[in-house]
Amino acid sequence: MTFSLPRRHVLHRILLGLVVVAIAGYLALALFVHPSNARDWSPDQERLATAEFSGDSVRVHNVRSAIYRSTTDYDVRWQERSYDLRRIESVWFVVEPFADWRGPAHTFLSFGFGNDEYVAISAEIRKERGESFSPLRGLLRQYELTYIVGDERDLIGLRTNHRHDDVHLYPVRADRDAARQLFVSMLERANALAAKPEFYNTLGNTCTSNIVDHVNLLLPEPIPFSYKTLLPAYSDDLAFDLGLIDTNLPREQFRTAFRINGLARDHADHADFSAAIRSHQRD
Repeated sequence: MTFSLPRRHVLHRILLGLVVVAIAGYLALALFVHPSNARDWSPDQERLATAEFSGDSVRVHNVRSAIYRSTTDYDVRWQERSYDLRRIESVWFVVEPFADWRGPAHTFLSFGFGNDEYVAISAEIRKERGESFSPLRGLLRQYELTYIVGDERDLIGLRTNHRHDDVHLYPVRADRDAARQLFVSMLERANALAAKPEFYNTLGNTCTSNIVDHVNLLLPEPIPFSYKTLLPAYSDDLAFDLGLIDTNLPREQFRTAFRINGLARDHADHADFSAAIRSHQRD
């Protein structure tokens, strides 16, 4: 006499086996694959930003100011710049959706120091030469995390004028003290990554999750968990709902009002690039 399991039991065992294999594989990655700052990096990410603080000033090393002819043809300039922390007066939230469906996006912050001086800070995967982003690989400890500090003509212009992605630039409700604390915490995080590298993780250590972590240091109540941070093309909706975007526009108008692609294209080579991309501001 022979026995056979019902088909559904066989399927359950197969699925269980696949789950076990997946968990075992991930644990193996966790045990044997370690983050490193010593790889053959893409030229636009080969250097790490670091900051030296002294009272009310900070000197930032490896501020990126690249000149792009296309996404693959560019000249990278790395600069040292000093900032007076007492002059920080504004914070800006940048959202760049980059897929055919609303969900995937890149987000970062920019800080204004008056006199149309701005510096952006962007948490990103640190690409090795020839690499590109994959959400799946981002789950498998295949990318290190980096904080790029750069000027807006680089970090914003790359996305609007060469990648041709929609870019939305939102003013954030933050007083000077909060803006300063946010800027300092992001530079301290950059220092920490330079000293001890970390893996990017598509679910838990991303551009948007890091922004949430920084902002939560300043809020009396943390930003609630939401799919809108896992799918960061919705993160501006969440910021709007929480009152973090400084606008009186209604929900159905604010995203369109803060899209800056036309202004970024028209002023790509102008000295007043940062001022120009903010000339759309209206309540």
